[in-house]
Amino acid sequence: MSSGCRERRARCPRGLPSRVFGPAALLFLGLAACEREDREYRPNPVATETEERIAMTSLTAGPTTPEIYTTGKGKDFEQNAYHVSQGQKYFAWFNCNGCHANGGGDSGPALMDDTWIYGGAIENIVATIREGRPNGMPSFRGRIPDDQIWEIAAYIRSMGGNLPKDVAPSRRDDLHARPSENRLPAVEPKPGGSTPPAATQPQ
Repeated sequence: MSSGCRERRARCPRGLPSRVFGPAALLFLGLAACEREDREYRPNPVATETEERIAMTSLTAGPTTPEIYTTGKGKDFEQNAYHVSQGQKYFAWFNCNGCHANGGGDSGPALMDDTWIYGGAIENIVATIREGRPNGMPSFRGRIPDDQIWEIAAYIRSMGGNLPKDVAPSRRDDLHARPSENRLPAVEPKPGGSTPPAATQPQ
């Protein structure tokens, strides 16, 4: 056995050859990365919705705190880049911009600050979209499929920086002051300008 083979065996765990360990590690990393964009190809029917028990205030009639129960669905949507990206699309399609102006607020409240009238958790946002709120927020229950409501709520949470950076979507191109470099039209370079005096009269 050559000295190179002995060195490779010394680096690998006993009984796990490097030619098996390497591909297995790559497969594990690949599968872990896929969870970021895992999606269901057959979403829940339109009429189904989860039953979340939320609290919109910390005040209660007795000495105990409000009883809260969540199904955990919000966590699945907040940690999935595909769902958040879909929420960004639906936010525009269902004209949420009309009142909330890309999250900055207009006739509706701002969605990217830390002030939440009815709670800023994703379950609270879902309840607001489903049931509506006084003074202008309509109810979208039965008009938007429940999974899409969760996706919109996850996107709204991303506006305030409440989601991991590898999940939150990028800002849309039309919100930038100028197009990104790969979308700029080609401009032919032309000679022009004048040489600064410091370049012609060295000290």
